[in-house]
Amino acid sequence: MTTYVITVPGTFLTDVDDAARSELARKLASHHTDLSETEDVELLTVHEGGTFSVRLEVEAPDRATAEDDAVRLLAETLEELGLPEKDLPLGPPAVTGVDGDF
Repeated sequence: MTTYVITVPGTFLTDVDDAARSELARKLASHHTDLSETEDVELLTVHEGGTFSVRLEVEAPDRATAEDDAVRLLAETLEELGLPEKDLPLGPPAVTGVDGDF
């Protein structure tokens, strides 16, 4: 298995307060560990205009599976927080880090 850091972009179409953002980061913290810290990337970055990026570490056999798993994990977590994807559409994921035996 390979560990991938996957960046998933999105847009806040509704107002999401700091408490909700903190809870999102707390729930996803287990997917932001050594590799992310080594690469010096933040779990959640909010940009001007309501756009954001979430960086998650996932273990997967290949890039496509890692991207799919990261998007699924983020979408499920947002839904648990009462933030449906229609209010926070996600963009295409991208691999931004890799750690594994090649």
